[in-house]
Amino acid sequence: MSETVAAVAEAAPAKINLALHVTGRRPDGYHLIESLCVFTAFGDQVAVGPAPRDLFTVSGPFAQDIPGGVDNLAIRARDVLRKAAGSAAVSPALIFLEKNVPASSGVGGGSSDAAAVLRALKRFWKLDIDAGVLARIGLALGADVPMCLHARPLVARGIGEVIQPLEKFPSLALVLVNPSVAVATPQVFAALARRENPPLPPLPARRDTTSLLGWLATTRNDLMAPALDLAPAIGDTLTALSGAGAAFARMSGSGATCFGIFSDNTAAQRAANAISTARPDWFVAATETTASAPPGTGI
Repeated sequence: MSETVAAVAEAAPAKINLALHVTGRRPDGYHLIESLCVFTAFGDQVAVGPAPRDLFTVSGPFAQDIPGGVDNLAIRARDVLRKAAGSAAVSPALIFLEKNVPASSGVGGGSSDAAAVLRALKRFWKLDIDAGVLARIGLALGADVPMCLHARPLVARGIGEVIQPLEKFPSLALVLVNPSVAVATPQVFAALARRENPPLPPLPARRDTTSLLGWLATTRNDLMAPALDLAPAIGDTLTALSGAGAAFARMSGSGATCFGIFSDNTAAQRAANAISTARPDWFVAATETTASAPPGTGI
């Protein structure tokens, strides 16, 4: 049995698809994508610690939306990591989740929670598992989990498992808005009118905010049209973000959360306050994205 530590905490940041192109579909039904993803300072929080038996507790504004048992990705992450580690990881663990991200909202909440649990338990159980093995374990939980393990700017391809970390990618000031609508990802993919679409254009050599905004204008989120059909309120959030001064606004993932890019954190907070005042029933958060990791930094 490996020696345990007292407790370990990990952030589970929201994942934002700045662009998401659906480029095909595999025979097994999985869709092929190309997506530029960033991760925000805002998100859920995970902690693990010793316990007499495996336990899971959840708090936070969206705790009531978290399923239990096999439907919970955080619990499944614990179980698959224990199985992969074998006798090296036999100690029970308490998993605590602070759920700040709306469920089924297109920002990778459950996948990021699972990734945070994998990172935390790797440290808690002191496992000698490298980044590649951890990514393969994550992929068994869901296509978004490997990219959430990185939690830095990246381009994801394949079904999401082929990851290209991006260098010199700046932090962006964002406002996240969800019209208090949950959208089921399988329904959005099922409603796609076209699954063979052009890939992402090459990223600009200069990666300042102005260049990235110009690049984003040439990209798409191919899931936005079917999501809008399923949840027309998404259009209202995009209008609100643009009206509040966003330089660029788009839906993330399969929705219904949308993001707006602002000139700086002060402008983002001002916009978030205005939208919250006008629509107190919506989820609104001002945040910033995490910049690229230094070269050579692993998971």
